[in-house]
Amino acid sequence: MKEEKKMSYQRPKGTNDILPGEVEKWQFIEETARLLFNDYQYQEIRTPMFEHIEVITRSVGGTSDIVTKEMYDFYDKGERHITLRPEGTAPVVRSFVENKLFGPEYTKPYKVYYTGPMFRYERPQKGRLRQFHQIGVEAFGSENPATDVETMMMAMDFFEQLGMKQFHLVINSLGDLETRQNYRQALIDYLTPHQEKLSEDSQRRLNENPLRVLDSKDKGDKAVVANAPSILDYLSEPAKKHFDEVVAMLDALEVPYQIDHNMVRGLDYYTHTIFEIMSDAQGMGAQNTICAGGRYNQLVAELGGPETPGFGFALGIERVLLVLEAEAVLIPTGNPLDAYVVNLGEAVNIEALKLVQSIRHAGFSADRDVLNRKAKGQFKTADKLNATLVLTIGESELEAGMVNVKAMATRKEIQVPLTEIYTNFSAVYDELTKEEDK
Repeated sequence: MKEEKKMSYQRPKGTNDILPGEVEKWQFIEETARLLFNDYQYQEIRTPMFEHIEVITRSVGGTSDIVTKEMYDFYDKGERHITLRPEGTAPVVRSFVENKLFGPEYTKPYKVYYTGPMFRYERPQKGRLRQFHQIGVEAFGSENPATDVETMMMAMDFFEQLGMKQFHLVINSLGDLETRQNYRQALIDYLTPHQEKLSEDSQRRLNENPLRVLDSKDKGDKAVVANAPSILDYLSEPAKKHFDEVVAMLDALEVPYQIDHNMVRGLDYYTHTIFEIMSDAQGMGAQNTICAGGRYNQLVAELGGPETPGFGFALGIERVLLVLEAEAVLIPTGNPLDAYVVNLGEAVNIEALKLVQSIRHAGFSADRDVLNRKAKGQFKTADKLNATLVLTIGESELEAGMVNVKAMATRKEIQVPLTEIYTNFSAVYDELTKEEDK
C-alpha cells in the first residue's frame, strides 16, 4: 500500500504567529496609539479586510506596484472580483463616501484612525511580510496646511511616546493637477535619453506614469533619477503657497526636517504635502521608513463622493518593533498577578475555584493550580508568575474556615477567615502590601 504523503501544517509564507510574551508588545503599541490619537480627537474606524478590487485600483493607481504585482485578488462564489486590502486609506475613503460621513451632521474635519492586517504578495523580509499590520489615521475636510503639520506632529509624538529618539522627518510636495501636468512632461524629457538604462518596469511606466519611475527600488533606476528635475521647481502658485506654509509652520514649531524632491510615495492618490519619518537607528538599512503619508485632495471624489480634501499616514507595527529593538527601548510587557491560590488535595478543589472567582470579582487578577501538583510545584509557579500574594488552602484550613495569605515581597504571612476573602479581599490585599509601598 502506497504510503500517504505526510502533511506539513505550517503557517503560510510571509505570515507570523504572534505569541504570548510577544503580543504584549503589540498591545502596548496599539494602546499608545489609541490614547494619543484620542487626545487629537481621532475616533476608531474598522473596515472589512477585503474590498471590491475597483476600490483599490481606482485609488492606488493601475500602474503602482501594489496593483500590478502585489495584490491578493480573487473571484468569490458570486463571481465578484475581490481583493484583500493592501493598504488602509482606500477602504476608509470608500467607507467615508458610502456612509455619507461628509454630511453636515458630522464635525469637520472628520478624523479617524484604524489598526489591523493588510496583505501584499511580495518577497518576505525582516519588517515586511505578506500579512503585515498597520496603524493609520485619516482627516477629511480641511485644506489648511496646519492639518498637514498637525498630523505629521502626531506621528512624531507617537514615536516619542513609545520611547524612540533616533528618527527624522522628510517632506516633499507633489503639487496639484497643474503641477503634475507641467512636471510630467519635464520628467519624460529628462528620462527619455536614459530609457535604455532603465529597468523594464520603468521603461513601461515612462509614458504611462513617469512619477512611478522616481519610486523605483531598482539600483540602475535610482542612479538615473538622482539628477532628475525637482518637482518643486514646477509647483503652481497655489501649490507653492501651500508648501511654503507647511515649511513655515514646521519652522515655527522648531521641528527639524529634510526636503527630498525625489520622494513621490508608492500610491497615485497623493497631492501636495507628502512625508516620511525615517529611523536613524543602527542596522535598519533599507527598512528605515517607519511612517509615511500625505495629502490626497481628489480621492474622495474619485470614489464617488463630493470634493473633499484629506490627509493621513500609516505605519507598520512590525517595522516599529524592529526600531524599538534597534534602539533598545524597553517595552512594558508585564501581566501582573495579584493573587495565586495554592490548593492541596481534591477536597479543596471547589473552594479554590470559589476563591479565585471571588478575588477576580473584587477587581484583582488571580490564578490557581488545576494540575493537582504538590505544594513545592505550586509555589514555584507562583514565583514564576511574580504573584503579589499567595493564598494556601488545604483540608485542615478548609475545616477551620481559614486560609493562609503570604506577601511574596516581604514574606509576611497571616491567617485570614475565608469569609473575609469573600467579602473584603481588597482590605486583606492592602494590609499585606502596605509595607511594600513604604
